[in-house]
Amino acid sequence: MFVQQTIDQLLDDPEAHSLRDTTFVVVDLETTGGRPEDCGITEIGAVKTLGGEELGEFATLVNPGQPIPPYVTVLTGITSAMLAPAPPLTEVIPAFLEFARGAVWVAHNAPYDVGFLKAACARFGYPWPHPKVLDTAALARRALTRDEVPNRKLATLAAFFRTRVPSHRALADARATVDVLHGLFARLGGHKVFTLGEAIEFARAVSPVQRSKRHLGEGLPDTPGVYVFRALDDRPLYVGTSRSIATRVKSYFTAAEKRARITEMLAAATRVEAIECAHSLEAEVRELRLIGAHKPPYNRRSKFPERVHWLKLTAEAYPRLSVVRQLAGDAASYLGPFSSTKTAELAAAAVYDALPLRQCTHKLSVRTPRPACALAELGRCPAPCEHHISVESYDADAAQPFRTATAGDPGPLVEALLARIDGFAAGQRYEEAGVLRGRLGALLRATIRMQRLHSLTVIAELVAARPAAGGGWELAVVRHGRLVAAGTSAPRVHPQPTIDALLATAETVRPGPGPTPCASAEESERVLAWLEKPDARLVEVSEGWALPATGAGRFRDLLAKVERATNQPYVQHHVTDRSSVDLLG
Repeated sequence: MFVQQTIDQLLDDPEAHSLRDTTFVVVDLETTGGRPEDCGITEIGAVKTLGGEELGEFATLVNPGQPIPPYVTVLTGITSAMLAPAPPLTEVIPAFLEFARGAVWVAHNAPYDVGFLKAACARFGYPWPHPKVLDTAALARRALTRDEVPNRKLATLAAFFRTRVPSHRALADARATVDVLHGLFARLGGHKVFTLGEAIEFARAVSPVQRSKRHLGEGLPDTPGVYVFRALDDRPLYVGTSRSIATRVKSYFTAAEKRARITEMLAAATRVEAIECAHSLEAEVRELRLIGAHKPPYNRRSKFPERVHWLKLTAEAYPRLSVVRQLAGDAASYLGPFSSTKTAELAAAAVYDALPLRQCTHKLSVRTPRPACALAELGRCPAPCEHHISVESYDADAAQPFRTATAGDPGPLVEALLARIDGFAAGQRYEEAGVLRGRLGALLRATIRMQRLHSLTVIAELVAARPAAGGGWELAVVRHGRLVAAGTSAPRVHPQPTIDALLATAETVRPGPGPTPCASAEESERVLAWLEKPDARLVEVSEGWALPATGAGRFRDLLAKVERATNQPYVQHHVTDRSSVDLLG
């Protein structure tokens, strides 16, 4: 079975063929010296070769329908009189395409020759065959050093390999390129390049580190999962995920990978560990957990899921906001999570702009007053420290709207902020309006995110399914926002037995406080993104999955507008144009 799969792969993928078993058509053009779009081809020469043996030649002059510049005649010896009886390009192109059909094209400085041929096909309506192309000039740049050859001109390489000599005529130059190609193939063996795909990749700008570590990508599974680059002492250096582990890991050793830190990582890597997963969601979650657990030095994102911050409304007579690092199972209200203290403080500033919450950090007594601060004198605080406001009134005016905003309707806060922005804009205080706009955005992002997370994490158990690419179903079991089991059911088989097995072996979790009781916010958001796909199906749900009808989600359009305004140069309009946003439902 494995042997048959290997044979099928070789038949389907030309790049898997060895260089010895690949048919090449080595082509060279002479032109009028203009642009490819002018189609000024004056001569085409090509040699077909397989396994070192020349199978045939193609050579013809071409009437370009335009005069030959004198310097081209001096260089090639081709005159306008020689081209007058030659066939036009419209007749030559189909003959050449038939000669080269099914072969890999080779040229010296291939973009030039291939560019003219592609432009000719486009101009005269011939379908472009999209051939595999190998450039002998690029191969020489990788395989030969400056000590060996001073440049990579065809004549220089022909002299180095002691081959047939080019003469600026198409067939002679194609013959010389054939000999140079074979000489370069002999060099490629020392670089462990034996197949067409390896030769094409070798010709690109691949670093020596990538070339020397290419073997790390061998033998990996072509399935969804997580890959881990490990150092000599088995330390994880980098963790990633892909729908195809083999394809993704191989891409690290190609010219497309140009990141300096990845090159540094490859230099230290000694092996790649593959962790196969049932489907993409399981792979994404495993990647997050591995990054959070091991904190690989070359991963930049998701390394510190524990570094989150919360805005806490304290549970006391005159509550205040406090930035904390952890949730507690107390009677306080929380907003978050925030990725940094800065974003938490920005949202807190929006709350202070909208509500008369005190900003001092003292614990106030309901019996003993204390001197008021400057904010009270400026009218920015109701001075609960001096008992100018009762506990009940303070709770109703300042604390309760915050609690409602976190769990339900943030509309009163949004209205208060928009009114202040309107006032600043009316007074042409645009910079201050812009500051408030940024605070409004921070508050909306936090409330929308928290309510969206909470809608999932309150569900004790949820089973969902999505159609698998090859038939059957991708299955996921989620408890309090944490992925606890994942699997797939086979095509044309009822998925219930698989679901029962997943439920029986799923991880047990205990609920906790807040919108992220059992998993990181990023993990729960990955689960949400998977569940919200149009083809997702809810199989079993322990309780309803819903958001508040008047919750923060109705301000998504307003948040998008705020973010667009923040990312654009400031002009004299602002986010209070409510024509497209129903602010109060």
